[in-house]
Amino acid sequence: MQRVHIIVNGHVQGVFFRHYTKKTAVSLGLKGYAKNKEDGTVEVVAEGPEDKLKELIAFCKKGPEAAEVSNIDIKFEKASNEFKDFSVRF
Repeated sequence: MQRVHIIVNGHVQGVFFRHYTKKTAVSLGLKGYAKNKEDGTVEVVAEGPEDKLKELIAFCKKGPEAAEVSNIDIKFEKASNEFKDFSVRF
């Protein structure tokens, strides 16, 4: 089990990015959260098997249809097992 911390840049707020990230993460069996940041980015933290995390990263690189992702920053970290599910944070 691994953890990935992703910061998604671009036109990613107000386009249901967090909603579709949650839907994707849940379908992959991942736990963690997606959160809008004050600087206009979306932060995604997820834990699970590496292959499933890579699928989530692939989603974050394009986002939902209305999103315009310009860049993503990815950091792999040690899993903490602190999450019970995948949520949208405010």
